[in-house]
Amino acid sequence: MEIRKAVVPVAGQGTRLLPATKTQPKEMLPVGRKPVIQYVLEELGEQKIRQVLLVTGAKKRAIEDHFDTDPRLMADIDMPTQGVSLFYTRQMVPPGAGKPRGLGDAILHSRGFVGGEPFVVALGDTIIHADGEMTLIKRLIDAHQSTEASATIAVWEVELEMTRWYGIIDPDGQTGDVITIKDIVEKPRPQDAPSLLSVAARYVFDPVIYDALDRTLPGHGGEIQLTDAIRNLIRLDHKVTCVKLRPDETRYDIGNYETYFKAFLDFALRDPDHGDKMLEYMRRKVGDK
Repeated sequence: MEIRKAVVPVAGQGTRLLPATKTQPKEMLPVGRKPVIQYVLEELGEQKIRQVLLVTGAKKRAIEDHFDTDPRLMADIDMPTQGVSLFYTRQMVPPGAGKPRGLGDAILHSRGFVGGEPFVVALGDTIIHADGEMTLIKRLIDAHQSTEASATIAVWEVELEMTRWYGIIDPDGQTGDVITIKDIVEKPRPQDAPSLLSVAARYVFDPVIYDALDRTLPGHGGEIQLTDAIRNLIRLDHKVTCVKLRPDETRYDIGNYETYFKAFLDFALRDPDHGDKMLEYMRRKVGDK
């Protein structure tokens, strides 16, 4: 079956990027010439995803405004000509809670949109950049279909100290482009990490993920963790696989100021008009030290 739908969660509050996110979504922070969310939707459009649901929340209206089709404001935004239709739903904050119930709950909000089809999930605060052809989502879809998996996850290798910030997979010992996962752990301590392979914010799921999410109890902070739902899939004997990022592919997680600054610098240096001048400027600044 052709995979033509994607879900993009964008309801996170971005508290680690305050005060920049006090009045605007972190997904709208500029990285080079474009906001984070535009890179994500362009990536999906390049891979022939034609229907995208953005799961929004409080103070996220700027995302809808950014993709408005007003011809006076479109500039380099060309989503309509790519044939991508955008849909929106809102992840509500439960009564008595101070924030949304996590990524798993955001995915649950997409059940009606998905309608029984396999689908892509791309986190709206994470850019995947490729020096070569951008094929990560295509590779995920191809692997998902060829292995008849219930879930297929993009992964990349991180330093040991970084495992405490991400979902970490436990591979079954295979090598190659597609690896079967035997377990997945959310934010393990470095000494407990089963590998250095971290979830890279891109997924393909069969609709059975909703059954796994229904079985997933809220964890820390009352959130429903997508990682826990994937773990439930594995425990129910569903096949879960992963695809590694290529050496020329880089994940930019716009989750804190260090990673945001690194992303902005990298994209500024790649700018076709100003990259060389930025590099010269940075060399002068470093030389001054």
